[in-house]
Order: sequence, then C-alpha cells, then structure tokens
Amino acid sequence: MKNGCEMIVGLGERAYPIRIEYGCLQNIGDDLARRHIAHRFCVIADATVAKLYGDTIMGSLQRNDIAAELVTFPAGEASKNLGLFAELCSTLAGKGYDRKDGIIALGGGVTGDLAGFVAAGYLRGIAFVQVPTTLLAQVDSSVGGKTGVDIAEGKNLVGAFYQPKAVYIDTCVLETLPAEEFGGGMAEVIKYGVIRDYSFFQYLRDERRRIISLDKETIKYLIEACCRIKSEVVAEDEKESDVRRILNFGHTIGHAVEAVSDFTIIHGRAVAIGMVAAARIAVRENLLSQHECDEIVQILQEYGLPTEIPHEFDRNLIKKYLLTDKKSVAGKIAYVLPCSIGEVVITDDVDDAIIDEVIA
Repeated sequence: MKNGCEMIVGLGERAYPIRIEYGCLQNIGDDLARRHIAHRFCVIADATVAKLYGDTIMGSLQRNDIAAELVTFPAGEASKNLGLFAELCSTLAGKGYDRKDGIIALGGGVTGDLAGFVAAGYLRGIAFVQVPTTLLAQVDSSVGGKTGVDIAEGKNLVGAFYQPKAVYIDTCVLETLPAEEFGGGMAEVIKYGVIRDYSFFQYLRDERRRIISLDKETIKYLIEACCRIKSEVVAEDEKESDVRRILNFGHTIGHAVEAVSDFTIIHGRAVAIGMVAAARIAVRENLLSQHECDEIVQILQEYGLPTEIPHEFDRNLIKKYLLTDKKSVAGKIAYVLPCSIGEVVITDDVDDAIIDEVIA
C-alpha cells in the first residue's frame, strides 16, 4: 500500500481492516484472495454503480480465481425496503449460496445498508465486505456494522448490527461522484469535527479548496481521520448503548426532514439541516454559544449545504417522524447536542416548546 493506509476496527474476534488507497478497487481480488473471507461472492450494487465499477471489481476477482456474480437493483433510497431484502435473499438461495460464501456491497449507503442486512439475515449470517463508492459511505456508513432497511413508519427501523470482514475505500471513485453527493458526504465529515475534534473542524475550514478539488493526499487524510474517529467510537460501544450515540448528531431531525421530503433531500444534506437544528437547540439550552453555533452554520454553508428546513415542509409531520425515531425510548426523543465544537452531550430532556421554535 505505497499510496494508502490501513487501520483496524478493534472489536476482538470481529475486528476487521479498513484499507484506504487510491485505485485499490482494481486490486481488491488480490487482497481478498489472501484473506480467504469466502469461497465465492455475490457482488450487490445498484444499476448506476454497476455500470461504473462492476467490470472493474469483477475483473479483479476473476484474475484471482475468485468465483463471483454481480446482482443489481434500482438505484435510490426507495430500494432500501423489506421487499427487495427478501428478493435478494431468494436470489442467493436460488444460486445456491451457502455459509462459506459471502457478499460484497459495492456502492453508497443504501447498498451497504441493504446488502449488509441481507448478509446478516441470509442463513443467519454470512460474510460480507464493504466497498463504499460515495464519500458519505466511505467516512461513515460502511464502518461500524449498522445494516437495515426503511419501512413506512420511518428510516432504518428494521435492521441489525452486523460487522463486515473488511472495508475497501478507493478514493478515485470520488472523481465520478456528483457534486451534490460529495456535498452530502461532507456533512458527515463535518459532523466528526463537531462531535469529537475541533482541530479537525478547523482543518476542514482551512483546507476547503483542496478538499473540493479532490486533492489526493488531502482526501486520503480526511477519510482516514473520519474512519479513525468512528473506529474508536465503535470499538468502545459497538451496539450504540452509550457513547456511539454521539454519531447520531444531526440525524434525529435530519431523518425526519429526509422522510418528509419523501427522500428527495439526500441523507447528507438532511443531516446538515439536522446539525444546525441541534446546534440551535443547544444554544437555547445554554449549552452552546451563539458564536459556535454560527461557526457550524458557516462551515456547512461554505460547503454548499442547506441549513434551514424548507418552509413548505409540514412541521407537524416532522414532529410525527421524530416520535418514531429508532433512538427514542419510552416516547422520549434523544438529541445529540454540542456544548462546544469538539464535544457533545446526549439528552432526552428538551422542552417541546424549544423543538417547536427551532423547527419553525
């Protein structure tokens, strides 16, 4: 890995490597052959990603005599449902996949969540590998073992914690990523600075030009920093019983906004709106200074991200989705609120009047 790096998510027997390298997609078969993760693989990708990278990954597997098949599905959040989950499980059964076989999730967050949940459920669990192709998936959703699908009542309400055997992050794929998707990923990147590392937050502000221009070393450092923070948090709290909940900063209101938009607002952009809402709640709770709240708003705007809930969205419907958020307990909604840039607290003691004021 002359131009890359590797880190380990420390989970004991379930520990796994994250490999970050420009161009590693072409050599993924070499590494998988050495690791002996599965006898054969089902590569699951949406139709868009399959056209871009399907041949590359299949060629790499074939050169290393690894049996594999490519299975595709329609792109978009709408595909992350129980019906497609069942269909993919049936496809695996029809092709005779057994417990020694595995899945490669090739794509963004939707693919990783869906294919990971298939891996968790099929035959009560088979091996899977994450190959994220969006910035958001590379810095966040591909690491940590959260898998699942959406149902009518809310996002990610059905799923499982199920860790991959390896994560391969090829930064060259970002060169084909639409600007809106890259921006959505930057919302999750900025999240890490707010919840854990003020110096990283400053780095994102100072190096914006290099980041937006996809400077190779800058992007590698950015992804490595995010994966390191998430790996540390996941190793400390794998199943989100305590500290891992800080990773949900911006997601409580963000998920509600995403759902009310009927997923026309992509996840990362909805999270940006949710982070600003959480910061404004923190100001009203006397946890965060107005100046630091303004800093959070400013950096999101500098990366072209939205910071306000669209005025036409039904606020009552947003509140309804908040109550069905999977992090709610006994009807109380948990919020991750910044008390400074680099540190957050988790509380379910927020007055409804403050929520109404902020989302209004």
